[in-house]
Amino acid sequence: MNQEIRDQFNSMFGAWTTYTPTWTAATTNPSIGNGTLTGRYMKVGRTVTVSLLLIPGSTTTLGSGVYLFGLPFPAAADVVSCLGPARISGTATWLGHILVGASGSSANLTFSNTATDTRGANMSESRPEVLAATNQVRATITYQTAS
Repeated sequence: MNQEIRDQFNSMFGAWTTYTPTWTAATTNPSIGNGTLTGRYMKVGRTVTVSLLLIPGSTTTLGSGVYLFGLPFPAAADVVSCLGPARISGTATWLGHILVGASGSSANLTFSNTATDTRGANMSESRPEVLAATNQVRATITYQTAS
């Protein structure tokens, strides 16, 4: 018991762990090419905080359809949808959310549909804008893991 408590306590002060998220789309998958797609997470018990960073490069292909980004751990089955902040720094700055649902192993990002239509829409190759080389997409979420 002491080891279990000690290890959980010590993990709160450790370095974040890096991982490479998957990046898929509903119709045609994107390809990172010479861009950057990185993820980091900190897991304490069954609670995990995940941060994603996507920077397209000149050879990145955007695919088509709604994007999904892989998480390092599936969400618990009894999790109600968890939201976290998301941001795109492109030709404009777009503020949105990252969402993971019950038992989810990936998350999607939701932003304003367009500059004139501020209803939320899941991020895709053209929504809220077409990403260009050196644009940045960032998102962070905390959720309960399945184990």
